[in-house]
Amino acid sequence: MEPLWWVGMITMIVGEVANFVAYAFAPAVLVTPLGALRIIVSAVLAHFILNERLHALGVLGCVMCIAGSVVIVIHAPQEQEITSVREIWNMATQPAFLLYVASVIVIVFVLVFYFSPLYGQSNVLIYTAICSLMGSLSVMSVKALGTSLKLTFEGTNQLIYPETWFFMLVVATCVLTQMNYLNKAFDTFNTAIVSPIYYVMFTTLTILASIIMFKDWSGQSPGSIISEICGLIVVLSGTILLHVTKDYERIRQSRSVYAPLSPSLTTRLNGELLKHVDDESNSDEEKALRRQEMY
Repeated sequence: MEPLWWVGMITMIVGEVANFVAYAFAPAVLVTPLGALRIIVSAVLAHFILNERLHALGVLGCVMCIAGSVVIVIHAPQEQEITSVREIWNMATQPAFLLYVASVIVIVFVLVFYFSPLYGQSNVLIYTAICSLMGSLSVMSVKALGTSLKLTFEGTNQLIYPETWFFMLVVATCVLTQMNYLNKAFDTFNTAIVSPIYYVMFTTLTILASIIMFKDWSGQSPGSIISEICGLIVVLSGTILLHVTKDYERIRQSRSVYAPLSPSLTTRLNGELLKHVDDESNSDEEKALRRQEMY
């Protein structure tokens, strides 16, 4: 019944739709790292709206994310011209990408059925690895589905091909699995730990999958590829720094509240308490009894 809740929900939906559309017009090597900008916007808005203090290291993390993103945008590869969903299907069925998909499925099954019951509650890498691996496949399917819908809206109907519906099924399966284990990770571990680890793993695996499937780096000069890698490293480092420092103020305040007293102050307070006990006691036996109860 809260209008503000609906405003937030609609804003999130619009943002995810825009992110979905972006994969239809730009390579995943460019779109995925730019997801760090949402972290910057969230940190800045939280600083002004929620009174969550943004520290100097957090500002440095924002600057690093922006600088790395600029480098990636400048050296990003050009989007390939695709005229049919069957072209994407041919890319998805090439031996190199099929080997990647098979490896991801095997690793995910091992993590889900063996490592997750044993170490899922104690090791943050289990749930985040499942989310990241499935996320890399979901992004590839989202890009294929988005391109199909774009071509359909342009007048070339792609819904008549079974490949389009297959990519839609893969998107639904991967996203549901990804969200399930991401929620488990956030329920089990601190957000400041899960978020940077998940972002680094998800971004790295997505870029790897895109390079294998769409061959984003083919035709690029070594200098451009090195620049993209350096920009990605800067963005990942800034993201980690921003997440690590965002709860610094709360942690410092909690430590100051529960900090132990100094030895001299503790001795003085104990002495005053013992004197108070002795003043209220009428006999030596009562004093000894009250001292014992106090300790």
